[in-house]
Amino acid sequence: MAKEKVKMWYDPEGDYLEIIFHKKAGYFRQTSHDQVMRKVDVKGNLLGFSVLRVSKLRNKPIDIALAA
Repeated sequence: MAKEKVKMWYDPEGDYLEIIFHKKAGYFRQTSHDQVMRKVDVKGNLLGFSVLRVSKLRNKPIDIALAA
């Protein structure tokens, strides 16, 4: 059984963090937090998430459910 690796990418110029659990086709959906988007496949399965303006969250934890 092949293990997938979590992919993390941070763009310091855009202050954007992206974390991908599964490398599949999908799209981003809004969440209840305006800085967080979740990436899902066509069936709604969670593939990853992204955080905008991540540096603004310093010492401010986000409490958000990413599951559908």
